[in-house]
Amino acid sequence: MSLMLHHVSMLPHEAVSCKLRLAGALARSHSFSASCSVTNRAIHCTPKRWSCSGSCIGVSISSSSRCNYQGKRLVRSCSTTSDFVIAGDGSYGNKQVVSLTPRLYDYVLKNVREPEILRQLREETASMRGSQMQVSPDQAQLLAMLVQTLGAERCIEVGVYTVDVRLGLAVDSLESLILNGESGSYDFAFIDAEKRMTEKYFELLLQLVRVGGLIVIDNVLWHGKVADPLVNDPKTISIRNFNRKLMEDKRVSISMVSIGDGMTICRKR
Repeated sequence: MSLMLHHVSMLPHEAVSCKLRLAGALARSHSFSASCSVTNRAIHCTPKRWSCSGSCIGVSISSSSRCNYQGKRLVRSCSTTSDFVIAGDGSYGNKQVVSLTPRLYDYVLKNVREPEILRQLREETASMRGSQMQVSPDQAQLLAMLVQTLGAERCIEVGVYTVDVRLGLAVDSLESLILNGESGSYDFAFIDAEKRMTEKYFELLLQLVRVGGLIVIDNVLWHGKVADPLVNDPKTISIRNFNRKLMEDKRVSISMVSIGDGMTICRKR
């Protein structure tokens, strides 16, 4: 959620009551006020009043929203974080789900068992252009556990970053494997490539993976854009459509997990 402070001059340790304006589309259906203070170059905002017109899909709840600023100078923008969220649909029983704040995510990363060689590879990759394409350490740990639990021996990854593999177009390579009689011979597949081609990759991998094998698709939440009806660029639409079709696909059992940018784990029936 984006907020913008209205012309407030704030010194370290100064506490003031200020008005905040919601940015973007949220401003049309929400109002928000808070008192703010500055400590150690961080802006801390405590909500006083929050109202919603009821047009939201979900509602964020927090006893104390915090806006963290990083840098040498104070700026007039910040973003809120919530302790937990509750689904807007009351049929879910108002279940409180933790919101992964930066501080909490740092805690998660500190509890990832990352082999030294993978840590070195990740840190070297982080200095390269487009390094955001690599999976996060917590994602990598989950993928490794899935492969180990499955006892997988034959795996396919569609979409690589720093590895120099020259096999041509992914679709051509997958179709070639099928023509070579390798259908049903793979245990595990991971899709992290061109998003508008995800459905095509999935259909081909469904032929190559054995019954009981897994296909994992990355970026299914697409930075949260899939849940925003105002975002309708080609990539977002293709991911949104794929997610909907996968929900209705009886050929696989599925579990969408909100780790990284969202992954859906599919088990071939």
